Amino acid sequence: MSSRECRIIEFPKVLDERGNLSFFQDEDQIPFSIARTYWIYDVPGGEMRGSHAYKTLQEVIVALSGSFDVVLHDGDKEMKFQLNRSYYGLYVPNMIWRRLENFSTNSLALVVADKVYDEQEYIRDFEEFQALRK
Repeated sequence: MSSRECRIIEFPKVLDERGNLSFFQDEDQIPFSIARTYWIYDVPGGEMRGSHAYKTLQEVIVALSGSFDVVLHDGDKEMKFQLNRSYYGLYVPNMIWRRLENFSTNSLALVVADKVYDEQEYIRDFEEFQALRK
């Protein structure tokens, strides 16, 4: 996709018969300092989230519960990742188009980003995104 590949990050797992635990701690597992955390939930069947790119923002997306697909596009090719384990996160660098789809019932997506919310960061038109990538 780019020199800063989108990739799955495996978080530490602490196995315990009472229930397992996974975690991330800033730059120990995440390739940036976290400035914002948000979550997506109660997505109606058939709906999509995302459908945009960020100019400079990076993020990691985690399926804390349930499953969903993350479809990424670098302007030339498309890749799909199914997230369905809470100990995996998908690293998405800036200037990658993303959309989340195919949400299972009661799914919960956690997203951590390296910047606070700024509407100016968003590219919401795919043709504009493709032109900026060239």
